[in-house]
Amino acid sequence: MCEIAKLILGSETYEFPIVVGTENERAIDIRPLRAQTGHITLDSGFMNTGSCESEITFINGEKGILRYRGIPLDQLADQSSFIETSYLLLNGNLPSPTELSKITQDIANQGEIPEQMKKMLQHFPQDAHPMAVLGSMINALAGFYQEVVPGSNEDVISEATSRLIAVTSTIAAHSYKHSIGEEFVAPSSEPGYSENFLKMMFSSPDREYSPDPDMVKALEMLLIMHADHEQNCSASSVRLVGSSQPSLYAAITAGIAALWGPLHGGANQAVMEMLAQIHKSGKEPEAFIDMAKDKSNNFRLSGFGHRVYKNYDPRARIIKNICMDILKKESVSDPLLDIAVKLEAQVLNDDYFIKRKLYPNVDFYSGLLYKAMGIPTDMFTVLFAIGRMPGWIAQWKEMINTPGIKIGRPRQVYTGNNETNYIPMQERHI
Repeated sequence: MCEIAKLILGSETYEFPIVVGTENERAIDIRPLRAQTGHITLDSGFMNTGSCESEITFINGEKGILRYRGIPLDQLADQSSFIETSYLLLNGNLPSPTELSKITQDIANQGEIPEQMKKMLQHFPQDAHPMAVLGSMINALAGFYQEVVPGSNEDVISEATSRLIAVTSTIAAHSYKHSIGEEFVAPSSEPGYSENFLKMMFSSPDREYSPDPDMVKALEMLLIMHADHEQNCSASSVRLVGSSQPSLYAAITAGIAALWGPLHGGANQAVMEMLAQIHKSGKEPEAFIDMAKDKSNNFRLSGFGHRVYKNYDPRARIIKNICMDILKKESVSDPLLDIAVKLEAQVLNDDYFIKRKLYPNVDFYSGLLYKAMGIPTDMFTVLFAIGRMPGWIAQWKEMINTPGIKIGRPRQVYTGNNETNYIPMQERHI
């Protein structure tokens, strides 16, 4: 028998079913609330609102758990590849050897962008933020591949999926080349997603770049860390825009725009700027911790705390371990790592932060790894977008295949003027 929740409004009692997820997450199904009661809920930031039922990603923020399709993230980081993880998110299961080979080659074959788009990219200012370039170029794909909409056959959507995963890295690398005034490096049709991206970034017509295998491995891991994260701001944006049934490319562009913000994907850039500030000051990290605790000071520690996690972000723990290994190498050692380690240790032993459950999040160490690879700071959020692409597409696919899906349309509580008459210009007084 289905459990119910009761709502009492005045003399009336209303009953709503309780939905229980596979991990025992419980939700009161209030879909008939307004029709039955004339009331809505008010939930700023949607902190208590479930927008959908999903089989893709599970998070337990209190226990620091993150799983893709049921598989713990640390297992995927240790044993999987970005392309295999993408297949898992998109299809609900790990691929067979044949399936993995096919999607790997499909993505490798789709890396080129149309010539008209290359010309379009070259018309951006050289100092344009790469997220502005990425969002514009992904949206432009809708003009070249107009058939990719809800209701398209599975082959069309599958091809578009491979194309998006492929060209996101190409556009990112091309935007970097444009920003430094160098020629574009064409993507390779050979498998090796992360290696191919680094070659497009750092090779030139007269210089072949051979990525360090440890850096390739680190990049693969970072992309897996970012591949999906449940109903965050950007995934919810993809679903909300996608619910109006535009092109897949338009829905993904909405996700890119949401990710750009410093409260979402831009946070790792803020961490690097903070670490550089501490290094430049010559002061110990403790001085900046005191500043963060001072309510009269506007300084905030970046990279600590998370909307969902009230424990150590599992992604941060994995990234920290590989970061420590990579940055011990003489060729890429970084004084900012020492500052980060000291800062983390002091925060984790400070009652102020312990009581507020402010632990390192995914952004705290990821920027150090990107910096070690030679990725410029303003490209960090673009790397996040490359990793998140399969998750966005998986969220879109799940949404459009949900029976009875409705266009997203939040309500509001109006607090403005009551009915007011129009005043002719000659009667208005300033």
